[in-house]
Amino acid sequence: MASSAPPGLSLVSVLSLLACSGQLLAAVLLTRRYCGRSSTQNWWILLWLFYDVIVHLTLEGPFVYMSLVGTVEASEGPLAELWKEYGKADSRWLVSDPTIVSIEILTVILDSLLALLLIHAVLKDKYYRHFLQIALSVCELYGGWMTFCPDWLMGSPHLNTSSLLYLWVYLVLFNGVWVLVPVLLLLQSWFSLRSLHVLRADQSKAAKRQ
Repeated sequence: MASSAPPGLSLVSVLSLLACSGQLLAAVLLTRRYCGRSSTQNWWILLWLFYDVIVHLTLEGPFVYMSLVGTVEASEGPLAELWKEYGKADSRWLVSDPTIVSIEILTVILDSLLALLLIHAVLKDKYYRHFLQIALSVCELYGGWMTFCPDWLMGSPHLNTSSLLYLWVYLVLFNGVWVLVPVLLLLQSWFSLRSLHVLRADQSKAAKRQ
């Protein structure tokens, strides 16, 4: 782990956090626009899904592009500066690390597609809703595991935990959300499918009595 002196909250840090807040605001507006009369539970799920898609396409998508044509470290522009800021906490994102880029390619393409399909399934109450919800959640959890596990096994040489900002905001908060929410979605699918099974079992027993 890096041992550099803990930095303060820079202008780039503030602007990066504001950009993330802007993505969340956009997700809220989209949820309010399309949610309609969905249940409270589905409202929160849709909020997460819209936010998930926005982050994958507007933040991770440009990262993949910069990494395929060069590196974040050599790139210029607002999004490059944002990723350079995050790269202070995890230096692999600066240098087109093959593991990171491979995971992000799948994330941008596959996870975004699954999330968009799941939004449609939730809004239209489709029968395949929980299949997509489980698939997306597993993909998100696998992506998070493969992002950090290889570095942990090497002693975390690329992670900089010298700053509370880098450790608790950039590494723990920004990545932990993509662990906590998929786990909650898996639990929600579990209980929903179990309730459906119990309902059908009760209906079958009632039909046999008639």
